[in-house]
Amino acid sequence: MITIDGSYGEGGGQIIRSAVSLSALTGKPVTISNIRANRAPPGLKAQHLTGITALADICGARLSGAEVGSTKIIFEPGKIKSGTYNWDIGTAGAITLVLQALMPAVLFSKKDFVFRITGGTAVTHSPPIEYFQHVFCDYLKRFGADISVEIERYGFYPKGGGQVTVKTRASELSPVEILERGKLVETNVWSIASSDLQKASVAERQIKGFKKEFGETKYGKLDKSYVGALSTGSVIHAHNVYENCIIGAEELGERGKPAEKVGEECAQKLKKEIQFDSTLDEHMLDQIIPYMALLGGKFRFRQMTSHAETNIWVTEQFLPVKFEVKGNVIWCKKL
Repeated sequence: MITIDGSYGEGGGQIIRSAVSLSALTGKPVTISNIRANRAPPGLKAQHLTGITALADICGARLSGAEVGSTKIIFEPGKIKSGTYNWDIGTAGAITLVLQALMPAVLFSKKDFVFRITGGTAVTHSPPIEYFQHVFCDYLKRFGADISVEIERYGFYPKGGGQVTVKTRASELSPVEILERGKLVETNVWSIASSDLQKASVAERQIKGFKKEFGETKYGKLDKSYVGALSTGSVIHAHNVYENCIIGAEELGERGKPAEKVGEECAQKLKKEIQFDSTLDEHMLDQIIPYMALLGGKFRFRQMTSHAETNIWVTEQFLPVKFEVKGNVIWCKKL
């Protein structure tokens, strides 16, 4: 039984997602205590619980302590089984965070899956579904993964109700080394708003703010759309496509914040990400850790984050590996 202190490092949901995913993949049971001990309120939230129960479903795990507010769980995995699964977070909890938990176990099981997840597609403290679809999946496809994503409905805070279907097929994975971006191919922007914001031209204004702040570049997609949703909301996602990688950023709309300002802030985030010749943005740095541990690879990052450091620590508890960082380059050695 592996014991994980949930208050270690960043001390948030990342520990739970990584530990339970690696438990399901390796077959090693895990106890996680002090879950989100430094958060207010502490313990599991709905999106964390859905990630845990989803992994338990696909591997027939014995599970205790799995309830909202719990600060300790025990996860005893069985064998991962392919199939079609449906999960509803029940709130606007982030669908992308549930997918973060599922993907390592699923992709390395070399089985076929279909997931339909209901919840939030663009909510605070998590990448939106557009990031998962266009950036995360691009990196995983470079490793050899076969993933498709269909956004069936959008969900904003507080009601959620978004629905995403993700399909994965068994495939052979191999290490990837990306130390140079290569030339800029294009900058793509997706601006999405609930249909009740169309009269105020929110999606167009978010793009206008982005372009004003980001300036002249090789724009590819400048996609604006209005979607049916249970709650009012908007999001803008943008990424730079380079010859060898993709660097992304996003910003959520907020009540009282001008749409142009939302676009400007997204542009500022992307400009910050690309100012150094990194081949991973801040989100991908921590999300790619388990794949590097299992496959190998080498990447360049802009700045080490507490999320990434925590994910490295958790991964090293389950696998005989050691991560190395020299300057702004990260790689992983097998022990």
